[in-house]
Amino acid sequence: MKISILYLSAIAQAASAHYFFNAAIVNGVTQANDKYVRQSTRPTKYNPIKFSSNPAADLRDGSTADGPDIVCNQGAFSSAGRTDVLTVNAGEEVRLKLAVGATMQHPGPALVYMSKAPSSVKSYDGINGDWFKIFQEGVCTGSDFTKDAWCTWDRDWVAAKIPKDTPNGEYLVRFEHIGIHRSHVNQPEHYVSCLQVKVQNGGTGTPGPVVKFPGAYKATDPYANFSIYGGKKDFPMPGPAVWTGGAVKDITASPSASPVPSTSSPKPSTTAAPVSSPSPTASKPPPSTAAPVASPAPSSFASNGALSKEFTLHTFIAWLQKIAGGSVTRRHARHF
Repeated sequence: MKISILYLSAIAQAASAHYFFNAAIVNGVTQANDKYVRQSTRPTKYNPIKFSSNPAADLRDGSTADGPDIVCNQGAFSSAGRTDVLTVNAGEEVRLKLAVGATMQHPGPALVYMSKAPSSVKSYDGINGDWFKIFQEGVCTGSDFTKDAWCTWDRDWVAAKIPKDTPNGEYLVRFEHIGIHRSHVNQPEHYVSCLQVKVQNGGTGTPGPVVKFPGAYKATDPYANFSIYGGKKDFPMPGPAVWTGGAVKDITASPSASPVPSTSSPKPSTTAAPVSSPSPTASKPPPSTAAPVASPAPSSFASNGALSKEFTLHTFIAWLQKIAGGSVTRRHARHF
């Protein structure tokens, strides 16, 4: 079967697709863009946030995962005053949708955090506030661990339920997807947006454990140095344990280095990515110009830089990247 260069190039671009959240979905109805979601001021809104400690990380727009942009994205607080506050009942679902028809085509987890504003959420930047996690999801199926085994693969939304014990008040709800396709070279990609909500009909729970942003994630964390290549394995979720209600003393924080269930929400999941031996068809990581924490993948090219007679799709994409000087990975398909 012949596969055209144009077709494979399109796949290569889609594999590096970036995205951002900008619309809430309420009772199944998608709301106006940015009505309840704080807007980033980034020149290129769909760019990811990476750790500044990696000199090879190709930082975008000056946003870093160890700086204040990891809270709600770059410049998001500047739009807080003109962003509406969504009223929700404790126990109801909140959902954010990706912009411009994009879908999540990076492997990796989705996480949702909340932080209570001292007064009005419109005057709360969330920096160094108390953040607790209400949802996380990782692996859902036994499919390809480098793509569609992940729950969020090719989806355009992330959703979570506000725990019924959540006290009334105004909150930031932080939605995040982390692309881990380059975590093997210490370059996880964080896609973050914040929803402004007012919780009513809540309870008297004590949310926790709590973490601070920035500070909750570090470049040395296991998730930031994890390889999706070479077979399935447990993924070390970043951040604290999920709070589903009750008091903090009822919740035990899970160290970031420990395997966790693939999905955590008010309805616990028992599914986790099983450990298995490498599959004969498992993909290899793309070559990297610098790999501070992992060894680069073996070369798949001949000494003259040409492809061998037989090659995989991932090898072809890597070859495109090599001859284009990395231009393929810097193009961001926006699905429109």
